[in-house]
Amino acid sequence: MLGILLALSIVVWSLEVIATIPRHTLVSRYNPVRNASSSTTPMQVGNGFFAFGADVTGLQTFLPWAIMSDWAWKNDSLPVGMTSANITSYRGVVWDGVQYEFGGPADPQQWLISNPNRVNLGRIGLLFRDVHGQTLNVSEEDLKNIHQTLDLWSGTITSRFTYNGEAVTVQTYASQSTSAIALYVHSNLLQQGRLGVFLDFPWNDGSSKFQAPFVGYWNESDLHTTSLRVGDWLGENVHAQITHTEVASTFFTSIGGGDGFSISRDSPDEHRYSITPSSHSSETLSLTVAYSNDTTSIPIFSSVEAESIATWETYWTSGGFVDMVTGSADPRADELQRRIILSRYLMRINEAGHTPPQESGLTNTGWYGKFHMEMYFWHCAHWALWNDWDLLYRSLDVYSRFLPTSLQRAQIQEGFSTGARWSKMTDPSGRSAPGEINELLIWQQPHPLVFAEYEYRATQSRTTLEKWRNVLHATADWMSVYARKNTSTGFYDLAPPLYVVAEDTDPNATWNPAFELAYWRFGLGMAQTWMTRLGEDSPDAWGEVKEHLAPLPIENGTYVVYEGIESDFWTDPTFINDHPALVGLYGWLPQTSNVSIDIAKTTAEKVWQYWNISNCWGWDFGMLAMSAARNGDAEQAIEWLLHPLFQFDDVGMPIGGVRVPTPYFPGAGSLLYAIAMMAAGWDGSTAEAPGFPTQGWRVSVENISVAL
Repeated sequence: MLGILLALSIVVWSLEVIATIPRHTLVSRYNPVRNASSSTTPMQVGNGFFAFGADVTGLQTFLPWAIMSDWAWKNDSLPVGMTSANITSYRGVVWDGVQYEFGGPADPQQWLISNPNRVNLGRIGLLFRDVHGQTLNVSEEDLKNIHQTLDLWSGTITSRFTYNGEAVTVQTYASQSTSAIALYVHSNLLQQGRLGVFLDFPWNDGSSKFQAPFVGYWNESDLHTTSLRVGDWLGENVHAQITHTEVASTFFTSIGGGDGFSISRDSPDEHRYSITPSSHSSETLSLTVAYSNDTTSIPIFSSVEAESIATWETYWTSGGFVDMVTGSADPRADELQRRIILSRYLMRINEAGHTPPQESGLTNTGWYGKFHMEMYFWHCAHWALWNDWDLLYRSLDVYSRFLPTSLQRAQIQEGFSTGARWSKMTDPSGRSAPGEINELLIWQQPHPLVFAEYEYRATQSRTTLEKWRNVLHATADWMSVYARKNTSTGFYDLAPPLYVVAEDTDPNATWNPAFELAYWRFGLGMAQTWMTRLGEDSPDAWGEVKEHLAPLPIENGTYVVYEGIESDFWTDPTFINDHPALVGLYGWLPQTSNVSIDIAKTTAEKVWQYWNISNCWGWDFGMLAMSAARNGDAEQAIEWLLHPLFQFDDVGMPIGGVRVPTPYFPGAGSLLYAIAMMAAGWDGSTAEAPGFPTQGWRVSVENISVAL
C-alpha cells in the first residue's frame, strides 16, 4: 500500500486510508450562490492576467464591476506647467550620502507615484427595451426569481431570473489564453426584440490612490474618445471593434465569435454602445468580447466555453489539494475548507498574471494599480507549495526582468559598490515609485532567494541553478554591502534610515530590526548554499556579514521590534498597531542560528497578549497561524485562521477590514501558504499534519510540498 500511495504522490494522515481525495465533490460543495448582487464584491471569471466581475445578471448590468488585466496601463497628462524634463530630472533627498527618490518637488513626485495607473477596460451589461425598441431604465428590483451560481470546477457563472414574466438565462465564461469574455443569453425576449447587450467605457486616471469597489469614472466623457468600426475585415471572428483612447494609450474591444448582431453608438456624447441580434428568429445570443492593446483575432464562443471547462478541470485535478472535512469532527473544518477552495479559485483569477499582482488583484484598484514587491511573497509563494508552477512561472521571471533597474537603483542612484536593490512599489517597467517608505523598506530584499529555493526543490536541476545565478548573486551582494560595520561593536548593523515590516517606526531611529536581521541571516545563508550547489565559492563578504550580524534585540526575555526601542513599547500603541512581524522570527521563517525557539515562543505569546489585533489585517493572520503551528500550538493556529477579524465573504473575497478596501488578496495568499505548511509540514517536522490539532481533525493531503 505504501508503494501505491507514493506512486500516486498522495499523503493521507488519518486513522483510515483513503486512496484519493474526492476533489470534484469537495470543490462543488462550495459553489457560491447569490440571489442578489453584492454591493461590495462581484462574482468573477478570469485567467490570472484578465478578470471579469459580474453582478447578479452574470454581466455588469446594474453594477459597473471592473474588467481588468495585468497589461492595460496608461499615463495621465502632465499637470499644467510641467514638462517631461521635470519628470526625467526629478531627484529626491540625500540622506547619509545616499540619493533617495522622495522629497523634492511635489508635483513630479506625485505624478511619478500615480503613473502609470491601471485601466478598467470597460463594462458589459444586458440591454432592456420595450416593444417599440426604446431603451428601458430597468433596476435589479424589477427582476424576479433570481438565482446565480458560480461553478468552480468549470469557471462558469450561470445567472437565471425573470423579467416581465419572461425567463432569462446568462452564462459567462472567460477565455483562459486571451483577454476575452464569452457570453450566452437565452430568453424569449431576444425574439421579441426586447433584450440585447450594451458596452460602456470609463475614463481612467491616477487621481485616487484607491478605487473600490468600482474603477474609473463614467461621467467624464469629454476626457477620452471611442470610435466604432464594423466589418468582417477587422480580424478573424471579429465583426465590430471599438477603439478607446485615453491620453496616449489606446485599447481595442473586439466583438464577434458568435451569433450575428448589429451595433450602434447610443449618443455622440457618450461611450456606450448597444448590441442587438441580427435576427429575431432565435431565442439565444452568443458573443465573444475581447480586449487587447492591438487589433487581433478573437476566439469563438464555443472554444472559450470548452477552454474554460478543460482548463479549470486540469487546475483542480493536477495541483495540490487538502481535504479537512471528510471525517473531521470539528465543525470549524467546514468553514476553513470553504475558505481554501474559494481562495484557490480566486487566486487563479486574480493573482496568476505575467506581473506580480496588486493587493486587490484584478477586482478593483489600490495604490494606483501598482504592485508591491515586498508583498510578492504573500501573493505568490503559495503557488510553489501547492505545485502550481505553471501559474507561478508567469510572473517569476520578474526578478530577471527587473534586475537592470535594481542594479541601477543600488549602484547608480544610491551609490552602493555592488548588488541590486529590489524596489517596493513598482509597475511593469521596474521603476520604483517615489516615496519615503517605498525607498526605505528592506524586507523585500531576500524574497528572490526564497522563490529560487522553492524552484530548486521542485526541479533539482542545474538549469534552475544557472537561471537564478545572476539574480541571487546581485541580491546577496547588496545585502552584504547594505549591512554597515560598527567599529565599536564589531557587528554589522542594519542601520538607519530604514522602515521595518510594519512601516510604523521612525526610519532615522530604527537600528537592527529583529525580523529583518533574521531574514538577512537566512537569506545570506541560502545564497551561500546556492553557490555551493553551483560548485563555486561565494564572496567572503556574504559569510562575514552573515556570521557577524548584530544580535537580535532582546528586552526582558523577548525579542523586540528593533534595537533601542522604548522598554515599554509593548503597551505603546505606536509600536503594536500594525503587522506583528516579531512572530515571523520563527513561524514564517524557519529557525535561524541567531533565533532562540524558547524566546521566539515567549515573544509570540506576548504578541498575542499585547498586540492590537483589532488593527491587524490580511496576511497578519496567516503569519500568526504559522508561528503558532511551529511553536506547537495547533489549536491557536486554527483560531488565527478563523479569527473574527479575518473574514472571507460569500464568494470567498478576503475582506480588507478597517485598513484597506475589499478584497485584500495577500490575506488569501497567507491562508493558502499557512494551510500548506500546517498540512504537509516544514523542514524538520515529523508529525502528521503538524499544524492541525490531533483531536477532531482528519487531514488528507495530495501534492503539497513541504515548506522551508
